[in-house]
Amino acid sequence: MEKTTFYFGLSALLLTLTQVNVSSAAELPQLNQLPAPFAIAIHGGAGTIQKSKFTPEKEAAYRAKLSQAVETGYKVLHNGGSSLDAVTAAINVLENSPFFNAGKGAVYTYDETHEMDASIMFGKSRQAGAVAGVKHIENPINLARLVMDESVHVMLSGEGAEQFAKTQGVELVDNKLFDTEHRYKSLLKSKQRMQKAKSKNKDYRAAHDSLEVEYKVGTVGAVALDSQGNIAAGTSTGGMTNKRFGRIGDSPVIGAGTFADNSSCAVSATGHGEYFIRYNVAADICARVQYQGKTIEQAGQEVIHDVLMPVGGTGGVIIIDKQGNISMPFNTQGMYRGKKSSNTPTYVAIFADE
Repeated sequence: MEKTTFYFGLSALLLTLTQVNVSSAAELPQLNQLPAPFAIAIHGGAGTIQKSKFTPEKEAAYRAKLSQAVETGYKVLHNGGSSLDAVTAAINVLENSPFFNAGKGAVYTYDETHEMDASIMFGKSRQAGAVAGVKHIENPINLARLVMDESVHVMLSGEGAEQFAKTQGVELVDNKLFDTEHRYKSLLKSKQRMQKAKSKNKDYRAAHDSLEVEYKVGTVGAVALDSQGNIAAGTSTGGMTNKRFGRIGDSPVIGAGTFADNSSCAVSATGHGEYFIRYNVAADICARVQYQGKTIEQAGQEVIHDVLMPVGGTGGVIIIDKQGNISMPFNTQGMYRGKKSSNTPTYVAIFADE
């Protein structure tokens, strides 16, 4: 009788332990599941950015604005917002600053006005929107977003884009809103250099080619991954100093200056736009990730250093993938850049040796 009671008690104990283990095992996936990562990276343009030309105060101001852009976009992600909203919010900060060649800091055209371009793309659906050559839009990236969300088109230009803006309740602003003294001085220097080059029996193209890199580059952009696992990219620019004839660069061209696809990566580019268009830079990087199985770091380095540099293409890109990895390669003396993720603190840099 005592043995029977003993075995019965042991069996009950084993059954109880088994039930506890099964229950615990069922809960393990929930206990072990890590929060979904989210991250953002931004750039404020690449080019001839020399430390010797920065006072400590100027450098601190640029770094503060880059940090503000990163933190603004990150806050959207931290609160559960979409990568599209984070990209737009971060770019707005840079567009609203006279430090960068976009929005209020846009460079001057040959005719002493400002013409701006922007584009945005969502990696989940590959939906995209872009505007080119707009003159009266305070935040071009917002209009690009409206083109994506509220129109049946991908790219609108000039007066047509601004007519569409009015149908969406966007206020048109005076072009002089984008006037800045330092950009105007840059225009005058550009014209003087080109005039000097043309006086040596050079045509317009040769004279333009003689301009330094700083006159040909300048853009802002952002890429982001949200907690829903979707990536996005956006780019905004004032274009090239002293540009003529309605010139459009790579920034509003999907695949050249902006690209996003959840199956590979998201890219925003900055640099000499003609080369980024010819070599389809943003899409090429993501294609190498998707079809060749390369990391974003490998793909970015190959395109920026091995494809563009040998042919004279200058600039850089910011890249993000669905795991939240970020890469920011460039082949110039500097690139205004920053990043932050749910796993890493805010990072901001300007010069090549950082």
